Amino acid sequence: MNSIKQKILKDRLFEIAIIFFTALSVLPLILILFQVVKNGIGAINLEFFTHLPLPPGEKGGGILNAIVGSFELVFIASIFAIPLGVLIGVFLAEYKNKLTDFLTVLVDVLQSTPSIVIGIIAYLWVVVPLRRFSALSGSVALAIMMLPLIIKHTKETLKMVPSTLKEASYALGANYTSTLLKVLLPSALGGILTGILLSISRVFGETAPLLFTAFGNPFFNINPLKSVESLPLLIFKYALSPYDDWHRIAWGASLVLILIVLSLNILVKLIIEKWEARF
Repeated sequence: MNSIKQKILKDRLFEIAIIFFTALSVLPLILILFQVVKNGIGAINLEFFTHLPLPPGEKGGGILNAIVGSFELVFIASIFAIPLGVLIGVFLAEYKNKLTDFLTVLVDVLQSTPSIVIGIIAYLWVVVPLRRFSALSGSVALAIMMLPLIIKHTKETLKMVPSTLKEASYALGANYTSTLLKVLLPSALGGILTGILLSISRVFGETAPLLFTAFGNPFFNINPLKSVESLPLLIFKYALSPYDDWHRIAWGASLVLILIVLSLNILVKLIIEKWEARF
C-alpha cells in the first residue's frame, strides 16, 4: 500500500515539475510579447501603414516602404527557393545513392550556417558583380536560407506517403512523371506547404543578411535592382537612433513583424492538422 502511495506521489511531483518548467520556459516569451505590445500598440494607426518615413528629427510618418519591401524580398526569394527546394527534396526522397547522401549533408550544413555568413556570400555573388545593393541580392540571401527547410519537409513528407499509392498508379499504367505530379506531390502538398510557410516565417525577421545586400531605402521602391527597406532593417536602424519618435516607430514595426510571423505559424498549424487528418 505504501509503495502505491509513493508511486502516486512521485507521479504527482513529476507532473508538477513538468508544469513548472513549462511555465518557466514560456515566461520569457510572454514577457517579450508584453513589452512589445505595451510599447508598440501606441504607434499603430492608419498613417503608420500608409505613409513613408519622415526625415530624421521630424515626428510622425509610417512604415509603408518597409512593409512592401519585406513582402517583395520574400516574394522574390520564394520564386528562387520553392521550385528548387521541392525538386531537390523530391530527388532526395526518391533516390538513394552516394550523391543523395552527400546532398543531405550539404543541406544540414547549409541549415546551420549563420545568416550573416550567407549575407556575405550573397554580397560577393550579387552585390559585387552588379556594383549596387538591391532587393535581388537580399532575396538571393533569403532564398539560400529558405532552401534547407523546404528540402527537408518535401523529403520527409514524400517518405510518409504510403507506397501503395505509387504502386496503384503504376498498376493503372501511369509512368513515373505522371505518378509524381498527379499522385505523390498532391498527397504530400500539406507537408510541402508547411515547409514553405515555415521557411518564409523564418526569413521574414532576418536582419543580418540584408545589411550586406538590400541595405535599406527610406523611399518607396519596388524595383528589384535597387536597394529596398524591410521591417527588420527599419527596426534595427530606428532602435539605434537618438530620436524618441523613431524608437516608438521601431516598437510599432516590431509588433507588426511579430503579428505577421505569428499569422504564418498559425497557418502552418492549421495546414498540419488538416493534412494529418487525411492520413
